Amino acid sequence: MGLPTHTAQNGSGSLDTGNARLKELGYKQELKRDLSVFSNFAFSFSIISVLTGITTLYNTGLNFGGPVSLQYGWFIAGGFTMIVGLSMAEICSSYPTSGGLYYWSAKLAGPNWAPFASWITGWFNIVGQWAVTTSVDFSLAQLIQVIILLSTGGKNGGGYEASKYVVIGIHGGILLMHAALNSLPISVLSFFGQLAAAWNLVGVLVLMILIPLVATERASAKFVFTHFNTDNDDGINSKPYIFVLGLLMSQYTLTGYDASAHMTEETKNADKNGPKGIISAIGISVIFGWLYLLGITFAVTNISSLLSEDNDAGGYAIAEIFYQAFKGRYGNGVGGIICLGVVAVAIFFCGMSSFTSNSRMVYAFSRDGAMPLSSLWHKVNNHEVPMNAVWLSAIISFCMALTYLGSEVAFQAMVSIATIGLYIAYALPIFFRVTLARKSFIPGPFNLGRYGVLVGWIAVLWVATISILFSLPVTYPITNETLNYTPVAVGGLLIITISSWILWARHWFKGPVTNVES
Repeated sequence: MGLPTHTAQNGSGSLDTGNARLKELGYKQELKRDLSVFSNFAFSFSIISVLTGITTLYNTGLNFGGPVSLQYGWFIAGGFTMIVGLSMAEICSSYPTSGGLYYWSAKLAGPNWAPFASWITGWFNIVGQWAVTTSVDFSLAQLIQVIILLSTGGKNGGGYEASKYVVIGIHGGILLMHAALNSLPISVLSFFGQLAAAWNLVGVLVLMILIPLVATERASAKFVFTHFNTDNDDGINSKPYIFVLGLLMSQYTLTGYDASAHMTEETKNADKNGPKGIISAIGISVIFGWLYLLGITFAVTNISSLLSEDNDAGGYAIAEIFYQAFKGRYGNGVGGIICLGVVAVAIFFCGMSSFTSNSRMVYAFSRDGAMPLSSLWHKVNNHEVPMNAVWLSAIISFCMALTYLGSEVAFQAMVSIATIGLYIAYALPIFFRVTLARKSFIPGPFNLGRYGVLVGWIAVLWVATISILFSLPVTYPITNETLNYTPVAVGGLLIITISSWILWARHWFKGPVTNVES
């Protein structure tokens, strides 16, 4: 279907191309269209949240390759992520709906494959988003636990170490706050989203300058740009293998930018501003993420001590860096704890925005009848907020986190869907765009022209590559406790999704359903 040649009136009386396009695609305007291009960008940028991803997985980068893996791996992952983002932005411009990825797959796969394509893409997307929300809020709970530990004297000073039950309790409290915030009108969430973007930008600039400035010992430029750490206790000696494992930190961080697509039904001129949100969120995150990595790594002088579980932060590398930098100069680590508080606020905003994107995906997927009790989840309240979808996401995220009480291995396997599962959902519509819809795809205002197919193929191949690489063992010898369960988790999701299609959904699910009369 071609793009509209007319514009439509939105609720405020101004002309809006996104509104017209949504109607042309067969959907009523049920959510309040109140977001600017900056607000749309802010949601994706705060979900990517370099302060969240890098802080959480800095240990992985240090352990597998160290500074070389951190610095150069970031740009490799960032470059390919931008390619994936460009392909997604082109499709988003043509189909600006809250359904995002699964709707794109349905339209691009053609009428014969549309129901199956949208079913598998939708479930990978929604489960991947739930896993992201779970992992982000759980990482905040863990950081709060570390802040409490350091505030009460540190591990070597008799500090309080919370049990896993306490961590789960903190996690539940965070989910409750995020669900409450996401029950507020979109105008309020837009304000918090913009505040989150500003907090991340300013936070990175402050920490990248402050930490190496305060530290009494700093690494040399040669160490930061050329040192390759092969000293790990995981039985891996191959440098290429080590470097690949170090990429996980970068690729985990650079996810979640599909939020700009899920927010398009609430974004003004979404066929133009949705793509801008995706591309700008990735580009600015790559730049500011590198600045954060650079500043923090200049404060690294002893990798093994940072990774040791016997240090004051219990092995949480960035927490130890912040704490020791201030303790070394001022005799106490209070300043470092305050800096960790800055990161904690960024992670809180990240989880809040993840919730927002999550609930919009639930709303759209249930609007098309793909979920059990769909009529319940796609209802909106008087503020035009899908509140039922918000609280469903909170409950599911909490249930996913409960696996941590039984087995940390099981929890990590489940959370791995946040990276691989989500990227598979990103790649599926792009794959259909460059194959089944290669000649029939009608681009929107933002398009890649003759390079669209080439960029799309590179994006698909990158996702296929990281899906294999991140399924490789991360510790040798391989045992039940050291096995990388990522392929088990992702494979299990694939089997469940396809089985449910064959045994059940193929008899009734027809893909996206329009709700506007012809």
